[in-house]
Amino acid sequence: MKKNTIITLVLFLTFSVFAQEQKHAFKSGELLRYKMSYSGVLRAGTAVLEVEETELNGKKVFHTKGSGWTSGMIKWFFKVDDIYESYFDKDNVKPYLFKRKINEGGYKKHRNTSFNYTSNKAYVQDFIKQKDTSVAFSNVQDMLSSFYYLRNKDVKNMKKGDEIAIDMFMDAQIYPFKLRFLGKEVLDTKFGDVNTLIFRPLVQSGRVFKAQESVTIWITDDANKIPIKLKANLSVGSLRAELEQYKGLANAFETK
Repeated sequence: MKKNTIITLVLFLTFSVFAQEQKHAFKSGELLRYKMSYSGVLRAGTAVLEVEETELNGKKVFHTKGSGWTSGMIKWFFKVDDIYESYFDKDNVKPYLFKRKINEGGYKKHRNTSFNYTSNKAYVQDFIKQKDTSVAFSNVQDMLSSFYYLRNKDVKNMKKGDEIAIDMFMDAQIYPFKLRFLGKEVLDTKFGDVNTLIFRPLVQSGRVFKAQESVTIWITDDANKIPIKLKANLSVGSLRAELEQYKGLANAFETK
């Protein structure tokens, strides 16, 4: 758990599922706030995802920011203070710039990654190691842009057991990432009964998670396709994330 925060692996990486292609799943001004609980009892922390329209090098883009921090008793022995930022194209969501600045129990990373589509190379600046790296790529998403990229995909014809794969750029490497569709469920939430789609991201086992299939996420079955609940079995205990606040959605939040 020293090298991979729960917030990173569970929320910003695995909260990547899909919305109807004929509608935009998000817009400038959207904010999603999640309550993180450890073993179903202790509040472990908070995670927030935000998106705003801005300009980068004279081009209008979406700027997204993901923030995560521990709180309560968990903060006493494992403090997390993470910030992720992504600047990506408004039309096809291809990333231009990704920023990662984390502090997880004293383990720190501070990196910026620029994606050059002329040379098809990503340039990684490591401000802690004071080292620059160049990595060739072909069609990747960064850790944060993947969340918004996949939300704009059409999943209405997916069947139980179907999988969707993308290549994700993280820490100067390209990782294959898969999501398996498990079915549908009406979920009882603080907002009312919500129709959801259930997915299982295939994650790396051995360091944080008990097994490759330790994470389950519930996504609203509407045009927004926002994660509303997550459960993960960890090497020690379990983690739960639940949507506690939202605003600025592109489409109506549907409840039964």
